[in-house]
Amino acid sequence: MADPTRYPIPAGRARVELTIINSRFITDAAPTPDVAAAKAFISEIRAAAPDASHHCFAYLVGYGASVTAGMSDDGEPAGTAGRPMLAVLRGADLGDVTVVVTRYFGGTLLGTGGLVRAYGDSVKAVLEALPRTERVELRSMLVRTGYADYAAIRRALESYSATVEDEEFAADVSIITQLPADTYAACIAALAELSAGRVIIE
Repeated sequence: MADPTRYPIPAGRARVELTIINSRFITDAAPTPDVAAAKAFISEIRAAAPDASHHCFAYLVGYGASVTAGMSDDGEPAGTAGRPMLAVLRGADLGDVTVVVTRYFGGTLLGTGGLVRAYGDSVKAVLEALPRTERVELRSMLVRTGYADYAAIRRALESYSATVEDEEFAADVSIITQLPADTYAACIAALAELSAGRVIIE
């Protein structure tokens, strides 16, 4: 089952160009964490190549069951560009991604089957070149502890991949951390057990 707190996303951008029966298909892909970012990326690619015949796109924002998808044939025959592009994206096990295929028409009609293949293959090619990373949802936590438990609490936080943002040393120690959402509950339980309930978590 897909984990909405942790999923694969592009680590950066990629560009691939294919020439298919005299037409040039230039495909750009980028990480887009929300629909506004997807639309901004599509606009950027359009503006960079105003003389192109078509700028077809597909995007997925989110991952698994909670995904927002978008696509456009941008003047190509209905169903020959956006739909096959989106189908390839959906099969790629990737979230928060937008692809734009910029086509320069080469004078030879490809037919509907040819267009479907060309746009699908263009997306496959750019996905092979696209670097990947993981999006991890983080949660903030404020931990208040006495000095006696401080060293053990710090070690426990590190073992749960927590990042310490700030520390304040007063009558007790306040530690502000961020940690992956999927380890949050286990970390709280471990800290309470470790300090015999003395730690305060907010």
